[in-house]
Amino acid sequence: MSDIYELSLRYGMNPHQKDAKLSNGGKPLPIKVVNGDPGYINLLDALNAFQLVRELRNATGLPAAASFKHVSPAGAAVYAPLSDTLKKAYFVEGLELSPLATAYARARGADRMSSFGDAAALSDTVDASTANLLKREVSDLVVAPGYTDEALEILKAKKGGKYLVLQIDPDYVADPQEMRLLFGLKLEQQRNDAVITEASFERIATKNKDLTDDAKRDLLVALITLKYTQSNSICYALDGQTIGIGAGQQSRIHCTRLAGDKADRWFLRQHPMALGMKFRQGISRAEQNNAIDLWLEEDVTPFEQAAWEQCFEEVPRRLTKEEKREWLSGLQGVSYGSDAFLPFRDNLDRASRSGVKYVVQAGSSMRDEEVVQAADDYNMVMVYSGVRLFHH
Repeated sequence: MSDIYELSLRYGMNPHQKDAKLSNGGKPLPIKVVNGDPGYINLLDALNAFQLVRELRNATGLPAAASFKHVSPAGAAVYAPLSDTLKKAYFVEGLELSPLATAYARARGADRMSSFGDAAALSDTVDASTANLLKREVSDLVVAPGYTDEALEILKAKKGGKYLVLQIDPDYVADPQEMRLLFGLKLEQQRNDAVITEASFERIATKNKDLTDDAKRDLLVALITLKYTQSNSICYALDGQTIGIGAGQQSRIHCTRLAGDKADRWFLRQHPMALGMKFRQGISRAEQNNAIDLWLEEDVTPFEQAAWEQCFEEVPRRLTKEEKREWLSGLQGVSYGSDAFLPFRDNLDRASRSGVKYVVQAGSSMRDEEVVQAADDYNMVMVYSGVRLFHH
């Protein structure tokens, strides 16, 4: 990739943390800066995100993309054609999207609020279509194995020439042993080299064993995403992309609720009333995202309401609880992954309300029988992966 052995960074996790750098134990770095000036967190996001998309590419054979914020994915996806509804919901109507650009549109569309100012990771060489999509979004960096000349010209002009563009060796193999310093003390362990494939889904614990090809793809998306998500973590996936990620919660049921609420919001954003909103001229896509998100809130302050109304040419009415429930009943066939075993059935009770049909978890909980019974109660297909994927 290069003969660069050390890379100086703007600063560490915060501006007052100086003397930040990246090195590789005396060996050349597998990553180079094509444009911009990286910081510590930029590299944390980029290195985690690229591993995720590389594994998705290897597992599915499809172009893959991820949208990272604060060392966890806001969304991840592989290529699958976009419906007209999703094109409108993702603000990409009328754009010519390559397969790689489509994967990124899906990854960013999973949780557009969280993807604001993201680190974008792409599994393949970035083409002009993907670069043009990145150009129009609020994003801090992109990392990929390569760029076409046209794509690079587009990206170098972003953010007044300061957009961070990183190129990484797709064939780089890290040392099997990894270490970190914490409070001046060195921690060492074997890297998490668990390989996730469709073979990870062979142990089906439920009565329903009808695991479709689409479900296997979505379970791969969920489980590989979880491998690079701060634990505890839960992921809901559908149609080749994540639709809700709950990261870094102390309680697994809180992860399930957080991810489930995000999945519900993702689907409610496709409601005809959301798609038909008429915004005032000059309202940015980010402001439109915020307005749609606030539209889904059931309890807002008078100040929030007044500011929200200013976004529209015609102020939309809010959906009733009954209308939301009716619309959400159409969310079906969702895949659900857990980075460890499910300790109680309450996780599946909540997941069932967001259309979950397929489940992958590590298994070997003291209450496995109770959790399997919950899956059977909802006619879910649940598999045991046999591998825990904690990430910290």
